[in-house]
Amino acid sequence: MKQAPLTVRRWKRVEYDRLVELGAFDREPLELIGGQLIVAEPQGAYHSSSIRRVDYALRAALPPGWIVSVQSPVSLDDESEPEPDLAVLVGTVDDYGHAHPTSPTLVVEVAESSLRFDRRDKGSLYARAGLQDYWIVNLVDRVLEVYRAPAPDPSAPYGWSYQSVVRLTPPAVVELTGVSGARVAVADLLP
Repeated sequence: MKQAPLTVRRWKRVEYDRLVELGAFDREPLELIGGQLIVAEPQGAYHSSSIRRVDYALRAALPPGWIVSVQSPVSLDDESEPEPDLAVLVGTVDDYGHAHPTSPTLVVEVAESSLRFDRRDKGSLYARAGLQDYWIVNLVDRVLEVYRAPAPDPSAPYGWSYQSVVRLTPPAVVELTGVSGARVAVADLLP
């Protein structure tokens, strides 16, 4: 007997948000990535402490009028609501009381076991959303990967990729695109 091909149901962000409001996913850490529900990997102490390290470094570099959001949703488009490890946003926490942010100035993923997914899939997703500054704190190689200049790329999972990729190690310093004067020592981002 011939078996019919499987059908994958793609989710819209409004459907996902409604299910979250109803408590359907209370016990499972999920992200909506390109219409698919992706289960977030559990975090060990090394990963968690690395997120805190990046959080402190970013907050210290930001002038007034900017905030750091930690592991909170970002509404990128109709089918994507990832929860990056960190996002730099203009404004105050009160500005996001009724809706998730839609265009962070910077998104940071701290990557260990998720390194390939963060580079390929999330990078393509963030590029498609037009985010100008995407960083991966690469815990495997102990480097900061800085992704900039999003552009169409038919070979990428979501049709976009970053044209500029720079790998930085201490004692380098990196500037935040879109935040005048904000600079962070790479050594302050890496464990």
